[in-house]
Amino acid sequence: MNGTLPAPDCIIDKVTAVHRLTVLTLNVHKGFTLFNRRFILPELREAVRATGADLVFLQEVHGSHQRHAERHPTWPQTPQYEFLADSMWPQFAYGRNAVYPHGDHGNALLSKFPIRAYDNLDVSIHGNEERGLLHCQLEVPGHEQVHAVCVHLGLREEHRQRQVDLLLALLERLPPDEPVIVAGDFNDWRLKADARLSASLVEAFGRPARSFPARLPLLRLDRIYLRNAQACEARVLSRYPWSHLSDHAPLVAQVTL
Repeated sequence: MNGTLPAPDCIIDKVTAVHRLTVLTLNVHKGFTLFNRRFILPELREAVRATGADLVFLQEVHGSHQRHAERHPTWPQTPQYEFLADSMWPQFAYGRNAVYPHGDHGNALLSKFPIRAYDNLDVSIHGNEERGLLHCQLEVPGHEQVHAVCVHLGLREEHRQRQVDLLLALLERLPPDEPVIVAGDFNDWRLKADARLSASLVEAFGRPARSFPARLPLLRLDRIYLRNAQACEARVLSRYPWSHLSDHAPLVAQVTL
């Protein structure tokens, strides 16, 4: 499993129960602004750190890319998810979805809590975009375990519905009484996936929030869903600097377990 030893000031107290988490989800757009005009990953890292999130769900994050590394002086020497984690999130997991000659990208989870295990479920439809569901089992004090599923679904409706089938099947395999947080980019502007997922999950905003495009959010693409947990506050981060750091506006929610 990918991970790093926590810095002394990041070690989680295993005795004191944790009943509230800050959850952030963001499509990183591979570290570039809209239309790939500028590489802004260092700026994005500072903005993500400022949220103080306990769990960060990332989509379209690079594990590596040789050509970008050669062209951009500020390209990190470590994978993008590790660069974003820095010293603030001592645990991280990466699910590689797309592999090409010069690199790869996928989903990632950054966590302040130990990641007991993780698995990347390939939900790609043959001959189309590579997609995955990154499922992590977290050790959160006061709970047997908490499940975090980072999602990035396809662009075509037919493919999304098949991927929702796989997501629902994954949820059915999880213990019914343990907290589950499902977050990411669902590409579900028609809300058809939401209609199915809402039968077993609660959306943090009540109704999916507008998150795309970041500078003037109109489409409801990004989501935070919960089971055995509830959101006491949820916000779309669409103002500066977020409006300039990706094509998606991040979602952040205060979640009680």
